[in-house]
Parts: sequence; C-alpha cells; structure tokens
Amino acid sequence: MFRKDACHYYRAIPLEGFQWLEHGFGTHDSHPRPGHWEVASLRQVHSDRVVVVDGAAGRLGPGDALITDRPGCLLQVHTADCLPILLVDERRRAVAAIHAGWRGTAAGIAAGAVQRLCAELACHQRDLHAAIGPGIGACCYEVGSEVARQFQGFFPGLATAGRRVKLDLLEANCLDLTGAGLQPDRIYRAGLCTCCRPGEFHSWRRDGPGAGRVLSVVGIRP
Repeated sequence: MFRKDACHYYRAIPLEGFQWLEHGFGTHDSHPRPGHWEVASLRQVHSDRVVVVDGAAGRLGPGDALITDRPGCLLQVHTADCLPILLVDERRRAVAAIHAGWRGTAAGIAAGAVQRLCAELACHQRDLHAAIGPGIGACCYEVGSEVARQFQGFFPGLATAGRRVKLDLLEANCLDLTGAGLQPDRIYRAGLCTCCRPGEFHSWRRDGPGAGRVLSVVGIRP
C-alpha cells in the first residue's frame, strides 16, 4: 500500500490518485520535494496542540499537528520513532500533518486534528483519508506500567503493576482515528518499524538522544 518514490520518500498508494496532493514519509536518503513551496513546521513538544496555517508559513511555535487548505503550503513534521500521520480531505482539499509520540497519542492528537479540520475548514469525516508512516512498532516499543496505564482507553487491561509491556502506537492511533469518525478502510498503514530498519530510518530508541530525524510532508499543489 506504500511505495518509495524517486526522492526516497514513502508514498501511500491510495493517495496518489489525487493529482493536487503532495505527500511523503522520509528516510535517511530523502531529497527535498520538487516545486516551490512555503513551508510550515512547529516546535514539536509532544502535546495535543493543533495549529491552523491560515496566514504566513514558517516555524509557527509549539505544537504537534498542522492543518491547512492553502495551496502552495507544505506542512512538515519530524520524527524518530514517533508516528507521522497525514490527513487528506478529498473533497475540501484540506490536509493535516501530525507528530504522534506516546504522549500525543495518549492525549488524542489524531482525533483532535480531525476535529479541527471539521470545525475550522468545513471538512467531514467521510471525506478524510489517513496515512500513517514509519514509526516504532510494538515489536521494539517496551514501556513501563506508568506509560501503559495512559493507554487504558485504547487497550483495557494493558498495564500491570511492575511489568513492562509492548505498546502498539500504530494501533492506538488507528483506534483514535476510527473513534473520530474515519472509515477504517481509509486508514493506510506503512507498518515499517523505525527501530528495526537502521538502513532507512533514524530511531531514538535504538540510537539514543543523538538520533537524527526523518521528515514527513503533505501539501496542496499550487
């Protein structure tokens, strides 16, 4: 369901039919996207804060999700194990880019971005597609009970005192998106674990605080 393009970005194949859409999930080897873009990004803080890009682009302060319907504006998020999530409204031609770490996921940032798209840009859940890019898989993401307890709403009974458990951030975000009204068959999963694939992706869990970041982007072509 995903393929790598000439710029070494993974693209969700179901989104490639939208000729107006630019999107991709980066790797170690990704090149800048072609074309002339205004770029919008955030100081990512592992929150549930969603920022609407309706004026000047640039670095728009703290937050972890961006939404826009402005042609020519490329939304960017940077990740190294956290999940990059791109939302696309096929009717309104509106988009969102989300950085979903465990804190943002537990706080419902994916659902929050859906809600802001609907409230601010007149989107409807039935028109939305979600592509979830490479991030740490449950195979490699072991957490303590203090973190696991914050996912009881997604996975009842996950946390057991004193035990470490495998946390599935991908599934948690899929549940968050379906709970927000997206159709399950419009949620596309890359299913690529960043920790397992050192030849393609940076990983904080694998490489520590010195790990690099990969770039994921989405925008409406001018």
